[in-house]
Amino acid sequence: MSFSSDAKAELIRLPLERDCCTITELAALTQTSGSLSMRGGGSFGISWQVENAALARRIFRMLKEPFGLTPQLVFVEHARLGGRRSCVLSIEGEDAVWLLTALRMMEPDETGRPVLRRTLPHPQIGKACCRRAYIRGAFLGAGAITSPEKGYHLEIVARDEGFCELLGKQMERSGLPVHRVVRRGLPVVYLKGAQEISDALALMEAPGAMMKLENIRITRQMRGQANRVANCDEHNSERQLAAAQAQVEAIELLAIHRGLYTLPPGLREIAELRLEHPDAALEELGALRDPPISKSGVNGRMRRLLAAAREVREELNAAGEDGARQPDRRTVTE
Repeated sequence: MSFSSDAKAELIRLPLERDCCTITELAALTQTSGSLSMRGGGSFGISWQVENAALARRIFRMLKEPFGLTPQLVFVEHARLGGRRSCVLSIEGEDAVWLLTALRMMEPDETGRPVLRRTLPHPQIGKACCRRAYIRGAFLGAGAITSPEKGYHLEIVARDEGFCELLGKQMERSGLPVHRVVRRGLPVVYLKGAQEISDALALMEAPGAMMKLENIRITRQMRGQANRVANCDEHNSERQLAAAQAQVEAIELLAIHRGLYTLPPGLREIAELRLEHPDAALEELGALRDPPISKSGVNGRMRRLLAAAREVREELNAAGEDGARQPDRRTVTE
């Protein structure tokens, strides 16, 4: 199962809450998966079509246990979709009138007779628990989460702008920084970022999925940090080798045009060590000397050797020569 399926399975197993939360979650499921129909004689019916059998069972429980409604359940096989089955629950008659009134789709007229006012639910969401239930129902009906190993993205596809605005408002009131976009003509509410999705899972009461996401995030962070350290070490090694090669070339230039014997003993010793160990780090060169000297001590002497080599190059350039001139026997001071 995918991460998104696992999160939904955890939410579907949650026990039903108070009646106000149950009707609010059912309102969101109706807005994402429900449809209204008119029967003969002016009666109405309402149905839900979902592909997840476990979600169909949850909707059945939401109708049956707290409210005593008995929906009909049938399975529909879609030949065009490779034989995939979906579950269809439906209620009609007095049960449908009661539910449509509870969802504020029907309201009584002057005579007290229920009249259809809206084609979609219009829930009243005043409590934090109801907001949580509404967001959970919307996610169960039309939500998805990208696998955290690939990226951080949670989205809920809305059927219309009204549902998109209401859902976005409830998510924002719950502290979730939502984004909105229109994709293929349908409005989409989405979250980006591991922390925002983790907060959403906690809000919807999916602690198992939240902990799994956090573990994956920590693993990705540690892997990224290790890669950065490795890249940094590789870069430092390349810089060290390039610097050592430049030092070798400078010392060879001094040896050809001035002779290493013209160098002070301390500089000559470091120059000879560098030629003998062209790939060694400065600390290693300092440790090879007797007595050993620090990295900063080696670095200071290398700077003087490089400065002396620059003087030789400048002299050669000024004379217009390519290195074939007679050696300059001037002494470099230590």
